[in-house]
Amino acid sequence: MLPRCAVSVCHVFVLVLCLSAAEDFDWTKNDHGSFYYGTFPAGFSWGAGSSAYQTEGAWDKDGKGLSIWDVFTHKRGKIQLNDTGDSSCEGYYKIKDDVSLIKELKLNHYRFSISWPRLIPTGIKSDHINEKGIQYYNELIDQLLANKITPIATLYHWDLPQVLQDKYGGWQNISIVNHFNEFASLCFERFGNRVKNWITFNNPWSVAVEGYETGEHAPGLRLRGTGAYRAAHNIIKAHAKVWHTYDTQWRGKQQGLLGISLSGDWGEPVDISNQKDIEAAERYVQFYLGWFATPIFHGDYPQVMKDYIGRKSSQQGLGTSRLPTFSPQEKSYIKGTCDFLGVGHFTTRYITQKSHPSERSSSSSYFTDRDLAELVDPRWPDPGSEWLYSVPWGFRRLLNFVKSQYANPMIYVTENGVSEKMRCTELCDEWRIHYFKDYINEMLKAIRDGVNVKGYTAWSLLDKFEWDEGYSERFGLYYVDFRNKNKPRYPKASVQFYKRVISSNGFPNQREVENWRIKAIETCSSSNQLLAADPLTSHMEMVTEIVVPTVCTLSILLCAILLMFLLRSRD
Repeated sequence: MLPRCAVSVCHVFVLVLCLSAAEDFDWTKNDHGSFYYGTFPAGFSWGAGSSAYQTEGAWDKDGKGLSIWDVFTHKRGKIQLNDTGDSSCEGYYKIKDDVSLIKELKLNHYRFSISWPRLIPTGIKSDHINEKGIQYYNELIDQLLANKITPIATLYHWDLPQVLQDKYGGWQNISIVNHFNEFASLCFERFGNRVKNWITFNNPWSVAVEGYETGEHAPGLRLRGTGAYRAAHNIIKAHAKVWHTYDTQWRGKQQGLLGISLSGDWGEPVDISNQKDIEAAERYVQFYLGWFATPIFHGDYPQVMKDYIGRKSSQQGLGTSRLPTFSPQEKSYIKGTCDFLGVGHFTTRYITQKSHPSERSSSSSYFTDRDLAELVDPRWPDPGSEWLYSVPWGFRRLLNFVKSQYANPMIYVTENGVSEKMRCTELCDEWRIHYFKDYINEMLKAIRDGVNVKGYTAWSLLDKFEWDEGYSERFGLYYVDFRNKNKPRYPKASVQFYKRVISSNGFPNQREVENWRIKAIETCSSSNQLLAADPLTSHMEMVTEIVVPTVCTLSILLCAILLMFLLRSRD
């Protein structure tokens, strides 16, 4: 988890990056508290998202193979409270129910992921194709289209087939590139006549760093200083291969688009007068989003990554850099493999320079390679995840960074949202309303800056399994009662607010937007009463099953004692 550290600054909120900044965006302007009332361009697409492992459940049903997350979560101590995604939201059995929620929200698009082991149980196409898995996604896609909702399909949202991890070492091995390409080709073949928007990978940063560096996520490997870089290298190659496959074999007849979804926090320098802090802040973003975006748009890793990791590798006495290299042919092959860029964004950090000695190879890691420290302002709201602070102004800056660095590509915001960490039931999620309102507004400002944002995906449609945090955190617009075997869904207040934003395509005026918030909170109060009935019913069932038999037993015992007392008194 990232540190909750106080930042000693004179409320400095400006940034001057050593890059070719957009002409129409003033990096030195401080307007963090302002709100812009206006609307999004015509045709702007509004949506919500989910992922297979987090919501589907049915982990071993209908021929699905094991994923690395199935195996990882079944090891005690890996997940909070030893939770698993075995049943999760039971989305596998609730297609029509969930599509009705999407329709109720009046969404233009729905983003979901396709489970690789549900389609190809071993991950190796020549072994076996699971037609029941194909049938499930066919039904989901057809239901979406029947309700005029555009499907956006992610090919990899972290659930690698376990066989590929056991046999090859997962993303550490170059051979996985071809297997992923065969899986993608199967998806294009079976679904591409209806799905026109494809995402290869969701947040490959987490796959590489948390899966192969820290071990917090599946497959749980801790290959410090090398594992993340090697995994990322193969992921980038896999993405490029799939893009070329789609471009040469499928695009002509299917007329679709294929991109990648990259997550990135914004990094703001602690001290704007300190050149080292300014450079550290840019380095933070380059080591995060730039690690993947720069090869895809420019053909190679960011120069600052090559310089820092190469120098530290040399100081450790290594003959070559721990950061792998692309050949000239690979650079040319990878460059330009993106029809649109998916951007996932949640929060911001203050960044300051901090040198990490690198004499010993055992001390090296992705984090120490960056030579920086991450800080947060204690005044930033943090209702849920320890790492997620609400800092809306960072979103606009990140979007402008993408515009200036990568020649203003077409952008779809593929993940943006906030969690709550609450044990009790709470549907009146006013903090989420504030988060969506402010972050969506910063996106609107970025569009006014000239950033080419075409759509927005709220994260997420449902409460769901949150990886190493289990079910302790909730990101959903809809509350899911995981204690109930039927996993019923209930709308939170943010559903009503987001629905109003969508219907107005933005923020008409202050009075109307404030009225949305008030009505949403009023509506959720009655919903809370509805939800409260379920735990009450469960409680009454418990009373019937446990307390009543106990009372009956005690009554019989008391009667027996009383009878014995009466008999003795006669004597």
